[in-house]
Amino acid sequence: MFSISRKLRREEKSVGFVPTMGALHAGHLALVQEARAANDIVIVSIFVNPTQFNNKGDLEKYPRDLTADAAMLTEYDVDYVFAPEDNEIYGDGFSTYVNVEGITDTLEGSSRPGHFRGVATVVTILFNTIRPDRAYFGQKDAQQVAVIKRLTADLGFETEVVVMPTIRERSGLAMSSRNERLSPEEREKAVVIIESLREAKLAFKKGERNTAHLAEIVRNRMATEPLATIDYVAIVDRDSLQPVDKIGDNEALIAIAADFAGVRLIDNVILNRKQ
Repeated sequence: MFSISRKLRREEKSVGFVPTMGALHAGHLALVQEARAANDIVIVSIFVNPTQFNNKGDLEKYPRDLTADAAMLTEYDVDYVFAPEDNEIYGDGFSTYVNVEGITDTLEGSSRPGHFRGVATVVTILFNTIRPDRAYFGQKDAQQVAVIKRLTADLGFETEVVVMPTIRERSGLAMSSRNERLSPEEREKAVVIIESLREAKLAFKKGERNTAHLAEIVRNRMATEPLATIDYVAIVDRDSLQPVDKIGDNEALIAIAADFAGVRLIDNVILNRKQ
């Protein structure tokens, strides 16, 4: 991958990069399509990153099918698939980690200790290896996006972070590799997540600005589904991820994490979206 990256830079080819953990779905493919439209070369990585799992059982259950993923990518004219083994990314004696402070303290960072250290570390290694001009991420992982934007700026990577809207199933459920672990009935009931967020967003559009009231709308709607256990509902500034009491002119996120039959799902909607 280092060799290919050097060759592409010598040829002055623009490189679009889509980092994934495999188990590809339409959300990933939308990122690939965007990368294909804007770059000479498209590289997709498939690597289930062990350092971002704070739950060993979750890591073991994570779906893996490299053959199916690679076959799917051939239909999208991807130039290179980078699928390293764990020991290629984390060699013998590996002891260097990237910590992005502040914005990793809340939400997923609070619920999953060490998660963002793993994310920031592997993204730094991948960016350094591939040297992409643009890297593509989905809005569903809003905190991850904020972390990667911060580390890209702070560590001086010449990579533009491109954020694409969340791709949803027909029901509205945000696409995620974890959805495959839900039964059809659980998957149907998990739609309550986006329904609760949309209910709060509608209240915002009607003039509600008090975030405690908006969060209560989400919680009340979620409470109608016995299968759902809420981890958090938070309303934060989109960039800093700091909690806000009253929504002003800045973009804000209503973010939620919930457990459905042992499967952790996250989602968010943007309030005050700027054009």
